[in-house]
Amino acid sequence: MTAPLGTRERIDRTRARAWALQVHYGWESSGGGGTLRDALMVTLGNRRVSPRRLPYVKQLLGLVDEHLPQLDRMLHDALENWRLERLSAIDRGILRLAAAELLHVDEVPPKVTIQEAIRLAEQYGGPDSPRFVNGVLDALYKRALPQG
Repeated sequence: MTAPLGTRERIDRTRARAWALQVHYGWESSGGGGTLRDALMVTLGNRRVSPRRLPYVKQLLGLVDEHLPQLDRMLHDALENWRLERLSAIDRGILRLAAAELLHVDEVPPKVTIQEAIRLAEQYGGPDSPRFVNGVLDALYKRALPQG
């Protein structure tokens, strides 16, 4: 078990998730061509991301790049009466990033990942986004991860 993060590290991770969401949104808005890593390089050409946050931004975007078909398939299975491509780009980005973290970043507890995704949905999504994101990620968590 890893030691809990300090306040500064938690804030950096929270802000790194917001940067990753912005990069994902820009990538999708421009047609989704290339990789999210390419989109990050474009973003870094125009914006300054704190060096403390950049490694986690790169990690999240790299995980989505690497596992996108699997993430979308798993999210599709967790969505009830919705299709992933019909969601807003913000909600889709939040769900993809959170699913990548939930499934592939062992040092972040699942409840933290879900809470952080809800926080992003509150900040950037529509009025129903937080509840929607919570429901989808909770369903994904219950289906995909062993319950202990």
